[in-house]
Amino acid sequence: MFSTPVILFEDNHVIVALKEPNLLTQGDKTGDEDMLSLLKKHVKEKYDKPGEAFLGLVHRMDRPVGGLLVFARTSKAAQRLAKQLGDNRLQREYVLIVEGNPPPSFTLRDFLVKDEATNMVKAVPSYLRKGKEAVLHARKIAQKEEDALVIVRLETGRAHQIRVQMATAGFPLKGDQRYGGKQPRAQIALWGMRLSFAHPITDKQMVFIAPPPMEENKPTEENPRPQPNLWLPYRRELEGLQSVWPPISEQLPLE
Repeated sequence: MFSTPVILFEDNHVIVALKEPNLLTQGDKTGDEDMLSLLKKHVKEKYDKPGEAFLGLVHRMDRPVGGLLVFARTSKAAQRLAKQLGDNRLQREYVLIVEGNPPPSFTLRDFLVKDEATNMVKAVPSYLRKGKEAVLHARKIAQKEEDALVIVRLETGRAHQIRVQMATAGFPLKGDQRYGGKQPRAQIALWGMRLSFAHPITDKQMVFIAPPPMEENKPTEENPRPQPNLWLPYRRELEGLQSVWPPISEQLPLE
């Protein structure tokens, strides 16, 4: 059971909230809980709305991944945020831990094809004229022995994009069993840490930053062998990233 997502900002037009790892962004055939439904319930109860509350899904995040998402509370806000996403003005930046030693900075361009039957995505040569183009920009923040902490800014938003492109480049994500990560029994080291967009009504620039959870997962009776927290070795670097980016407090309150 998941509780109401942590909400960083809410007004009459948008909600910015944190998705927990392993929570669906939107409901699917599994019938499992999803973030969109949990936030709709929150809106309905908080504002005592009759019937189902409207909440527009602007962008998605893979189920095992956590981090920042923005939702639209009106159809006008949804339309304007979708346009920002299409124009690459709604910026999504992720932190990730990869295996190997990537370059200091790099751009990846691939064509991705998704197999709907297996829910797997693969990169294919451009000359095949198949799939959708995927582009991301990356910068290495720290290297620790055989692993590296990397920031990625998405230019496109394809299914499993970061995971597949990094694996194809030879740097699979730690904890990503699906695409070649070797770390056993660990949550995938991929987190949506920074989100920025223009408010759909006031046009004020909004910047939100939320680091991944960095507490040690301690054994309990229900879970005597908890998953290791892969972020802990990079605590200092992740805390440093927060000071580089504009703090949330500088962007709020919004009238």
